This record gives sequence, structure tokens and C-alpha cells, in this order.
Amino acid sequence: MENFMQIQVRINEEGSLRNQRYAFTDRFTLISELLQNARRAGATRIEIHYDATSKVLHVTDDGRGIDDFQKLLSFNESGWDASTCAEERPFGVGFCKCLYAASRCIVASGRQWVDFDTSAALAKTAIDVLQTKEAHDVTGTRIELHGVDLPDLGARMETLCQGFPVPVLFNGKSLERRLAEAHLATMPSPMGTVHLTGTRDGKHSHHTMVFLQGFCVLNTGDHLLGGVNVVHLDSRQFVARLPDRDKLIDEDVQRKRIDAELKDCWRRILEVAKTQLAPDRFVETYYPAMRAWGHLDLLNDLNVLPCALFDAIVGYPILDNASHRDYVQSVTTAPTREAIESGAVTLVDLDWLGDDNAARWMLARAKGYLVFDWAGLHADHWAQRHVHYLEDEAVEVEALAEQTRTVLEGRWVWPTVILCEAVRIKVGSETVKIVDDGVYHGDTLYIPTGETSGEPVRQASSFTDENDQFLESDLDADRDALADLICRLRSVDPVQTLDSLMQTLKLGKYPLLHGKTFQLNVGMGSVPGHSIELVG
Repeated sequence: MENFMQIQVRINEEGSLRNQRYAFTDRFTLISELLQNARRAGATRIEIHYDATSKVLHVTDDGRGIDDFQKLLSFNESGWDASTCAEERPFGVGFCKCLYAASRCIVASGRQWVDFDTSAALAKTAIDVLQTKEAHDVTGTRIELHGVDLPDLGARMETLCQGFPVPVLFNGKSLERRLAEAHLATMPSPMGTVHLTGTRDGKHSHHTMVFLQGFCVLNTGDHLLGGVNVVHLDSRQFVARLPDRDKLIDEDVQRKRIDAELKDCWRRILEVAKTQLAPDRFVETYYPAMRAWGHLDLLNDLNVLPCALFDAIVGYPILDNASHRDYVQSVTTAPTREAIESGAVTLVDLDWLGDDNAARWMLARAKGYLVFDWAGLHADHWAQRHVHYLEDEAVEVEALAEQTRTVLEGRWVWPTVILCEAVRIKVGSETVKIVDDGVYHGDTLYIPTGETSGEPVRQASSFTDENDQFLESDLDADRDALADLICRLRSVDPVQTLDSLMQTLKLGKYPLLHGKTFQLNVGMGSVPGHSIELVG
């Protein structure tokens, strides 16, 4: 019969004790662990004093104190009562951080105290627990640590304790703790308590700070940029990751749950506000929050619409990669349901102007349509039935009474240019005639009689290169070139037209031509030629 070797898990205690000092990634975990111990002991006040010069840290609390000093040096044994263990699931590593962060520890509670070198404690040297006289009893717990290097502690304390539930004094100054649960208007939720920013004025935020047992375990943004939601998690449901306990276990999963709970909380707030406010006031105040948190269906049974959904076309549409888009402007008053349903107001869907939909924009502008953000409403909203999707309809552009055509030899754009009396645009069943502004369509600039500015080149290009650099000089050159071309082609004075052309050649730069007289004959036909002779 064969003999089989057996193996089992073993723990090298010396190695474990030696390597534990490298487990903590944040040196300030020492403070959070001591604060946590005081809170669990029922403290109503915690005082911390730190002298960076002497590197001595004092922590004093008025909690229940320590009944068994062996618990201080027992690794991975919580030492807390059954109720605390059930509520908070402590790991039993709280005080051990002191053994690695300090060179000497003095702890006093009730009539007992210890004073030991941490190196001796880690070597598992027996430490005497001493007794004090009754007159020297310590209420709660008093800890004194020597050799603690925390030079930036003063700058970190306010942030570290901003959500801590117990009042904390640091070097004699009471910390603000402005995100502590007691200092916020909160509402219950299945995951804990929640404070939502913007519940009264609608100025919502997706920035959320999540606290577990008083310390931040998730921060989704920078609260200096605006309001912040605050969540204090139920410690029976959530666990922070060892050793620093500054992140949740399964953070990606828990974050989805937290976001879902926040969304449900906003639902409750909005449903109450809808019953308390007039529809126009409700929409004006809370539409951004409804849209941001996925509750647009609350608008479905209201006749009022938010102004943010409507843009009037107030200027000449141009290609603009910088997103300035000065040619549109939000309306100051949203159209009524009656105006929309009767057709007095036409809502259209339009992509931002590109090199293939300028004609659609020009028709919408001429018709006085409102550009409508249909994605800002629920799919079942009544207004969705009245949106004209111009991007899905065929476009025809025609030059009426064409006069001439040529190519603009610009610095950045080289479109065909057609001069005409007017431009007819047809989109679907709708038609308009444009007489005052150029229209770019199909690599062609249609120039009616009223256009002389050269601005239509801005429908042909954004004048932005591959590095997103705006080419202002190229724009100016091409705009001037188009304006000059229009002027020449529409001129009725042949001398004026020729003089304009000759000026661009700057013939005075050529000494050979100085003082000479020429006879110029310009040919006729689709591709005019010319002949030139020296006279005299």
C-alpha cells in the first residue's frame, strides 16, 4: 500500500508580524483606526493632539474604555461585543497599526495602563499591565504614541473627519465635519441614509461621496465644482477592503447599486415636488434633474415643456467645430401644447451643421422652425408625435436664373460657385426660395443676388485643421476671395472689372513691364481665352 504525503496551511507568525507593517498603504490609516476604535467604544468626544517636532501623538476619548488589555495586542480578533460585531463586522486590526507606526505606546483606561516599546511587543515579549490608584482613573481611553511621523496631519484632519459621526478636536480646535450625517438633511434608503444636493432648487449633481462607518470609501468627483450627494452606508450590508478600509469590496458592483439607489431617491423627491408645485414651476425647477437621473416620464402627462428643449435659428448657420453655434439661441418661452399640435409651431430634428446638411438648416431658418431636442423627452411623450425629422428627408437645391458658374480658388476651400437670382431649397414636401444668403450643398456654393459678403465659405468648412487649430487667416482670405469673386462676376463695368483683376496681379513688381502699353482682347465662350499685344 502506497503512502501519500499530506500538506496543510501553516502560518509563520514571525514572518506575518514582520510583514504586517507593509500592509497599510496610507500612513494616516493610524488615525482612522484610532478614531474608529473610539467610536465603537461609544465615545461622544475624541481629542487628538500631535506635535510634529517631538513626533508624539495623543488620542483621548470618553468611551467605555478597555476591559481586557490583551485585546490591544491580539491580531485578527475584534474584541468587540456581539452587537458591535454584528453591526460593523470589525476585522480586529485596529490597534496593531500603532505597533508599526510608533516606537513606544502608552495606553491607559480605567485603573489600568501599559507602557511598552513596539519592537519588544512585536517580538512577543510579555508586557505588564499596571494598576493606578483610584484617584488616577482614566475615563474612556487615553493613548500616547511616540515616534509617529505624520508631518501633514494638520492639513489632512478636516478631510479625514468630514463625515465622521463623533465630534473630534485636533490640537484644541473642533473639526467642522460638515458631511457628517447629523449635519445634513437626509432621507432613508435600503443602503443607508442619503443626502441629495439640489432637492429644493433642482441644482442636482452626480458627484457623490460615500461614507462607511464615518470614513469616505468612494468619491466620484470634485465637490469644489458644485454640490455633492452624500451617502452613509449601512455597515451591515457593506464591507471596506483591508487594510486601509478606504475602498469598498466589489466597488464596481456596489457603485452600480449606489447609483440605482440615488436614482430611486430622486424619484421620490420629484414625485412629491410634482404634487406640490404648479406644472410650469415644477418643470422649470426640476427638468435638469429629471433628465440627469432618468425620470423624464414624469413630464408625459404635463402640457408644459422646458425651454431648454427648443432652439430658435437666429443667425446664418455655419460650420463651427468650436461649439460656439451663435446662430441658435434657446427660446425664452416654450411653445404651448396647443401651438405645437395645431401646427402653429413646427418642431424639427437637425444634427449640428455639417458639410451635408446646410440646406436643411437654411430651410428651417427661412420657415421659422424650432430645432427640438427630442432626446430630452421620454419616448412616449405627446410632443414626440409632432417632430419633423429633417435629416431623414431628401434635399434638392436648385439655382434659379443661373447667371454664371466658376471655381473659387481659395486658400483652404475650392468649391464650385454658382451665381443666380435665387436659390430654391426643397426638403421633403417643404420648399423655400432664398434671395439674401448663400447656400452650400454638394461641394457647390449657390450665391443669390442678395449675397455679397463672402460668408458662405463658412458653410463649406469650419477652417479647422487636423490638430483642431482654427485657421483664422485662411478663413479671412477665402471669405475675402469669395466676396471679391462675387463683385467681379456681377460687375456691369468692364473697365472696373479688369482693373479689379489687375490689382490682384501687382504688376508694378515687374520692372520689365514699367511704362509699357498693351492691347488686351478677351475671347468669348464657355472657357474664355485672351490675346495680348505690346503697343508702341
